[in-house]
Amino acid sequence: MDQKAILKTIKSHITENDIVLFMKGTKEMPQCGFSSAVSKLLTDLQLPYMAVNVLDSPEIREGIKEYTDWPTIPQLYVKGEFVGGYDIVREAYEAGELEGLLKDKGLLSQN
Repeated sequence: MDQKAILKTIKSHITENDIVLFMKGTKEMPQCGFSSAVSKLLTDLQLPYMAVNVLDSPEIREGIKEYTDWPTIPQLYVKGEFVGGYDIVREAYEAGELEGLLKDKGLLSQN
């Protein structure tokens, strides 16, 4: 795949799914601790999400870094918006900001 096609694929994943996690490994078998932690957090919140295993495609792995101008994996997107990597997602979760964002986006009940 050429670079333009890779970026188009990444953009379609992000725009066609409410929550997308670019991660190392899969939901069922994460291949890094940071990816595992973000995946577990989403699972604990009982949120359906698309997981993109960047280990399956070196082009996607490098392309997502270029797309976001963010150097690390995992990367979490909610309703097309880049939320962050592991540290940012964890801090946002601990501060209640992640749940607030998910509620604002209509992905988590207001209860």
